[in-house]
Amino acid sequence: MVRVTIDERTLEVEAGSTVLQAAERLGIDIPTFCYLKRLPPLASCRMCLVEIEGQRRLQPACATAATDGMVVHTNTQLIDETRSSMLDMLLANHPLDCPICDKGGECELQDMVMAYGPRTSRFRDAKRVFHSEDIRLSPVIIMNVNRCIQCQRCVRMCEEVVGAVALGTVEKGMDTAVTGFEGSLASCDQCGNCVEVCPVGALMSFPYRYKARPWDLVETDTVCPHCGTGCQLTVGARKGEFMRVRSKMEYGVNRETLCVRGRFGLDFVGSQDRIERPMIRRDGVLVPVSWDDAGDYLGRRLSAVAGKAAGGLASPRLPSEVLYQFQKLMRTEFRTNNIDCSSRWSTPFDALRPLVTGFYTRAPLEEVIGKDCVLVVGGNVTDENPVTEYLLRDGARRRKTRLLMLSARPSRLDADAHVVVRVPPGGEAQGLAAVVRGLGAAGQAVPGDVTDISATTGGPAAATDGDDPTRLATALLEGRSVTVFVSADLLRSPLARATLQQLSNLLQVLRALGKGLAMQFLFDRANQLGAWDMGVLPTALPGLRALADDAARAAFERAWGAEIPSEPGVDFDAMLELCDRKRMGALYIAGGDPLMSYPDRKFVQKALRAADLLIVQDAFLTDTAGLADVVLPAASHGEESGTFTNNEGRTQKVCKFREPALETRDNLAIFDFVATLRGRPLRPSVQREIFGEIARLVPAYQGLTQDGLGPDGAFTKAALVPPASEFFAPPPAPIAAGGLMLVTGNCLFHNGYLSERSDILNTVADDPYVEISAGDTAQLGLADGDQVVVRSAHGELTAKLKVNKRFPKGLVFVPENYRSLRLNSLMRRGEYPCPVEVEMAHPAFEIATLAGVGAWPGNPG
Repeated sequence: MVRVTIDERTLEVEAGSTVLQAAERLGIDIPTFCYLKRLPPLASCRMCLVEIEGQRRLQPACATAATDGMVVHTNTQLIDETRSSMLDMLLANHPLDCPICDKGGECELQDMVMAYGPRTSRFRDAKRVFHSEDIRLSPVIIMNVNRCIQCQRCVRMCEEVVGAVALGTVEKGMDTAVTGFEGSLASCDQCGNCVEVCPVGALMSFPYRYKARPWDLVETDTVCPHCGTGCQLTVGARKGEFMRVRSKMEYGVNRETLCVRGRFGLDFVGSQDRIERPMIRRDGVLVPVSWDDAGDYLGRRLSAVAGKAAGGLASPRLPSEVLYQFQKLMRTEFRTNNIDCSSRWSTPFDALRPLVTGFYTRAPLEEVIGKDCVLVVGGNVTDENPVTEYLLRDGARRRKTRLLMLSARPSRLDADAHVVVRVPPGGEAQGLAAVVRGLGAAGQAVPGDVTDISATTGGPAAATDGDDPTRLATALLEGRSVTVFVSADLLRSPLARATLQQLSNLLQVLRALGKGLAMQFLFDRANQLGAWDMGVLPTALPGLRALADDAARAAFERAWGAEIPSEPGVDFDAMLELCDRKRMGALYIAGGDPLMSYPDRKFVQKALRAADLLIVQDAFLTDTAGLADVVLPAASHGEESGTFTNNEGRTQKVCKFREPALETRDNLAIFDFVATLRGRPLRPSVQREIFGEIARLVPAYQGLTQDGLGPDGAFTKAALVPPASEFFAPPPAPIAAGGLMLVTGNCLFHNGYLSERSDILNTVADDPYVEISAGDTAQLGLADGDQVVVRSAHGELTAKLKVNKRFPKGLVFVPENYRSLRLNSLMRRGEYPCPVEVEMAHPAFEIATLAGVGAWPGNPG
């Protein structure tokens, strides 16, 4: 610790702290322009100059380390004059257009001039003008370079945090100008973080342009509804109409940064395909009716299917209180444990549960990324969880964390990784087995029971590219602490159980080696961990307590005043089988669209149609809703309050910022409506009271209160239960399939099918595309931008070809985000990745496409 005195006030700070950081601790305000807390100091704006006794010149507080005995002055006459002069120089060329500038009212230059600036200017020359008109760099970002004060925040944010390197500077001195490559941001992420950090109106949001002033907005703090990172959002609305999204530096896991989906993708709530009234099927057609008529019809239909099997599917995008109430409704009113929260894959929860209860670390990302090594297994974190990628890059660059990657798809984060192991699609289990074998080969450093596994882990992993898995094992051995991030994409494969078992082997070995260990999933849905915690599972009650646990079941029965069936339920795949065999009475789907997302579209469509009664509760008219017997219009994100639990285990408030559309009701009210038809209303039925019940009955949430969830939320706490020391033999090496293998996931600009309802995102997102390697492109005689057909044994789609030079040969990627592609029609249940062929599209198809021939995206047929 060092002792420093600032403006006659003394404190002790850690060695290496800057004068600016010390002043902040004392509550002393030192103005800055170029400084950003999350980046190394630049000291270019000279606004933070201070006097230090014993030094002849003023020093930048942001870049000057505090030393023991240092005496600092921040408000002398010399400093005041210097700050005034610096601001006078900035104003010399800054246009005086505050009345029409979108930054007016929240402009840092305005604030600085009012606090420290001159009352009159000494400059009389004509102002420098770069361009007479604003430049639209992209569909969402517009620039007035004349207003730029050359602080470099935008350039540094883009390069050092986001990793996109889409912005740069040209010229030098007072003629320096920020620009995109060739005057555009065509290669940019369009995240808008440059707009967020710009202190003036040089970079602006085009969708928000000229729509409102800051003082016109009613702002609401809430949570992003897209991926599981759980970023803090501040939503601005004017007269009840959504205007913009920003984020706050001091709150949330994201600390001001957002991805394109979070910043520009919230307008989906006002989509044109909102369901506005209840609908029932009459003569084969869905017709709008009143809630009373819908209740009469639904009551009769429920009575008709009494005694038959029932099932429920709920979306992990829904708040925890809604998910908790849904599983309670299904278990107590529909008398079934056939409950699931995944409409994309069949989750092997028997293999997943020991990982979650035994290793899942509920702690801040900033903390778990601070380990010596961070291993990311599967997926593409750049596209799935962009803000998590920003934090991982920061860990690798600033905190010197060793970043290790093991996946089939490349990501932008590979450039910062210490080791990159590229495995074939579906080959993650073999890759992990090879890493475990490398750890077991450490001999004397490994306990005997771990060493034994090295003899059973088979031959080498079938790596296709990148580093050898033994390099990854070596890096893990060298680190004292390890964090493992697991992509939810691994759950798509029929080999998911084997992959999870090998992951369990790895975690047990690392724990036996004495490593400081952390593990988290990288979910691509906002409340996936919350859905599991709430018990939206066929074999687990809230708190992930086993359904077979009589004591746990009895505790919930006492609290709910109703009996819970003891028979284990089945997952959604098995529910579809029951439907197909005409053994499903009522299937209740809340917020999901399995007809669009579950593999084998034809089978899913046939099964859903075979259910005696299909109830769909949703905000949007999805393909699945088009098949329903009863459609119940529900509130969308921002139209009801609740909580999300993100990938860290952080529970945060989801706040209401707009009124529901027309006759829609919030999800909890609809559950109560349905329960009343069954003869017994659910109690409690109010969000705040339900949260209280969760806090009483779910161990990880005990002690949490609704009022105690501040802007940063609160962390759930779960006592880890070490799994039985069971090591799993590796799966046999996969037979080399040859040819092309199709995988899917999210693209950067979309998350699931929800974000495709955002008009703003659709202006920046790529058209539907197929991504393959440069080698495969050349071998097939294709070129970037060609229209190609991707054909499997079950179906085909046509889209634009996108060549990725970093892709390994044999890999084909099609995003799961485009409804028009109907990607799931190519896939078969239990088969992933999917063997495909790629060829040039027939010219006749292109003509038909241009003429509008073909199915429209919302058609369920």
